[in-house]
Amino acid sequence: MTLSPWDIGIVIAYVVGVLVLGFYLSRKSSKNLESYFLGGNELPWYYLGLSNASGMFDISGTMWSVGILFVYGLKSAWLPWLWPVWNQVFVFVYLAIWMRRSGVMTGAEWITFRFGDGRGAKLSHIIIVIFAVISVLGFIAYFFEGIGKYCTSILPWDMAFDLLGYQVSSARSYALIICGLTSLYTVKGGMHSVVATEVMQFVIMTIACIGVGIVAYNMVTAEQITAVVPDNWDKLWFGWNLDLDWSNSAFPQVRNKIDSDGFDLFGILFILMVLKGVFASVAGPVPSYDMQRILATKTPSEAAKMSFLTICVLYIPRYFMIIGFAVLALVFLGPELKAMGDAIDFEQVLPMAINKFLPVGLKGLMLAGFLAAFMGTFAAFVNSAPAYIVNDIYKKYINPGAPDKKLVQLSIISSLGLVMVGIAFGFNAGSLNSLILWLSSSLYGGYVAANVLKWVWWRFSGNGYFWGMLFGLIGSTVKFIFFPHYVDIFVFPLIFAFAFIGCIIGTYMEPLPNREQIKTFYKQTRPWGFWGRSRKK
Repeated sequence: MTLSPWDIGIVIAYVVGVLVLGFYLSRKSSKNLESYFLGGNELPWYYLGLSNASGMFDISGTMWSVGILFVYGLKSAWLPWLWPVWNQVFVFVYLAIWMRRSGVMTGAEWITFRFGDGRGAKLSHIIIVIFAVISVLGFIAYFFEGIGKYCTSILPWDMAFDLLGYQVSSARSYALIICGLTSLYTVKGGMHSVVATEVMQFVIMTIACIGVGIVAYNMVTAEQITAVVPDNWDKLWFGWNLDLDWSNSAFPQVRNKIDSDGFDLFGILFILMVLKGVFASVAGPVPSYDMQRILATKTPSEAAKMSFLTICVLYIPRYFMIIGFAVLALVFLGPELKAMGDAIDFEQVLPMAINKFLPVGLKGLMLAGFLAAFMGTFAAFVNSAPAYIVNDIYKKYINPGAPDKKLVQLSIISSLGLVMVGIAFGFNAGSLNSLILWLSSSLYGGYVAANVLKWVWWRFSGNGYFWGMLFGLIGSTVKFIFFPHYVDIFVFPLIFAFAFIGCIIGTYMEPLPNREQIKTFYKQTRPWGFWGRSRKK
């Protein structure tokens, strides 16, 4: 990509600005663990809401969204339900309030609040720490893969080099630089730096999104889109089959993408997505940055407001931009995409569109915006995971009396360690699509069963939680290693059922050991569901 001095200046100014802001606020996070990981519960809910939205505005997911809109048309609106995107509705309606009432720092500490300190509760505590660390490492690898592809497509410099006989590509070099810069202010400044920089990043991203949408609106007509897409591309609704034949369109090779995704039986896919989505939403957020933002709010009511604001400010500007890039690519990128032959890399559609269509100034702002999207999401994960290692392992089991200064120092070391391990995984990652589908369907499938039951069933024990999570992790890992060619969403019911069996077996392996803790939990949290005995007592 050819960048003007203005564009390069905008990108450099953004990077310098975010580093300066992050380091300036770092002194506020050095007091203790609560200050480092939760901002001392002093941050306003609207800052946390913008920060949460910025953390969800990730560049790899945006590249994926542009690609699926290109291929599946309006029906692609259903595919993000794989996450599911509407779990935030469940969170702001009631789950955020329930979680914030606990007054804990991490999802693992919440497990102790729910199940007590018995043997099963301790096993549950350990398994959720393992799950949190595994999921964060997976997402770091996923972001590493995405930022490398993105930077190689948009930045003009060849950054490849040879390291002790190992050839490091430009994509890897760019990814290492951006991840390193992001880790600097994240590790140094903790929650205060992360939230402040993410608010600034969200403003930049929103301006860039609006600019892209305006450019696309002025360049593309409905007739131009109709001329290059197959019948039913512009239809939101569907039957049992996808009914989207690209064979006689401008891009017949797109059919290969649909076949490889395995989404042709769209009706069955939708049923499974809704089934998975309801259970995943009731289970609540995974123990990462989303839960951390909830626990960082001042009060339970502000936790709900924060989650509601996240929905309001995230999806409209983001999809305004996604649609803009997709229609620009459909109408104007035909020669470039056909030159790729039968294997179009749809993850390259976004950077190619930026290169070809955005004017000077807006291009630099868009590049800064996507760097902001990546850095915001990456920083959110890097800041959330070390709390599980330091607070839930070191402080709880190894050195309960450790001074605050030492705990903050260990948090910094843990953050750096997780980043290095995640990047090592990123060097061996496959396509973004396979990573996204494994993280959202298989791995998350092992999480759902135990985390639904913890909210709604009084008899569910720490032992049941441990065995349910263990069965789920085993099921998802077996699928990932031995059956990689099976579409993940179609395997989700099997993993869920396997994990559910583990929950039931573990729960009834012994008498309920923590009746008093259950009453304490119910009295403080007041959840819905099957709590008759606890409510009566």
